[in-house]
Amino acid sequence: MNTMRKSNKTNIIYDLEDRTTRFGESIINYVKSINQDVVTRPLIDQLVRSGTSIGANYCEADDAESKKDFRHKIGICKKESRECRYFLRMMRKSVTGKEIEIRELIKEATELNLIFNTIYRKVSE
Repeated sequence: MNTMRKSNKTNIIYDLEDRTTRFGESIINYVKSINQDVVTRPLIDQLVRSGTSIGANYCEADDAESKKDFRHKIGICKKESRECRYFLRMMRKSVTGKEIEIRELIKEATELNLIFNTIYRKVSE
């Protein structure tokens, strides 16, 4: 059930496992650069959990044993990407001086959520 796709227009191969891995790494790099305090500490914990679990659950979906199992794991990816976007928005409010970085992370979390929503809908038909 590998979702590696080749674009017809650009001839670029899109590897969702690689993309979710790079996103999780970006989340880790982002939170390592933040000063921890009473507000950011719990947000960081949640952000790392949701941001890195997207890729982990995608790997599980890619190795699914059935269509039902695949749909379930993609559903988790969908939920985790939305949760991650939420915590990124909270971080945007809590941390100053990192507006460009957080904007890019929110954009990627949104795109991943849209991708997983699309996959989930297609396998639910």
